[in-house]
Amino acid sequence: MATGYYNLLILQKTSIMATITLNGNPIHTIGILPEIGSSVPDFVLTKTDLSDVSLSAFAGKKVVFNIFPSLDTAVCAMSVRKFNAEAEKFPNTVVLCISKDLPFAHARFCAAEGLSDVVSLSEMRNDSFGKNFGVVITDGPLAGLFSRAVIVADINGKVVFHEQVSDIVREPDYDAALSSLK
Repeated sequence: MATGYYNLLILQKTSIMATITLNGNPIHTIGILPEIGSSVPDFVLTKTDLSDVSLSAFAGKKVVFNIFPSLDTAVCAMSVRKFNAEAEKFPNTVVLCISKDLPFAHARFCAAEGLSDVVSLSEMRNDSFGKNFGVVITDGPLAGLFSRAVIVADINGKVVFHEQVSDIVREPDYDAALSSLK
């Protein structure tokens, strides 16, 4: 594990979970983020037009996975705005903003904010994304939603950066994530 952003809690010999916090109170995720150098797990997520998309749609591109609990929180909204503002500076790069919010909420948010340089995706139909990426919160008031995390994959689909944000109320380290695109 290349980052020190989270502590690991080992449960039953086979299960590893990330321990993060919500306003300083410990909560846990279903697993840990994909390791640096590993292949990004495949997924099926739903776009704002209600079509489904998988990892293969972004083949040959650098991919920033901006993962968060909900667009209806200030920090989540800030991260989508920030990545939208930065996305166009990186050629051959796509930013995926992913939560459990319905596609309608994603569409409404992006339209209201004038955001067009990110791809908003929902785990509406298929629940494997959160499990495979280790970001489903398992306890506390946000149980069932995603933790705040950023994963960056290179053009070959290999993880080159990951951050499990230590406290959900904090923003991710944008500079570190974006510098991994260079």
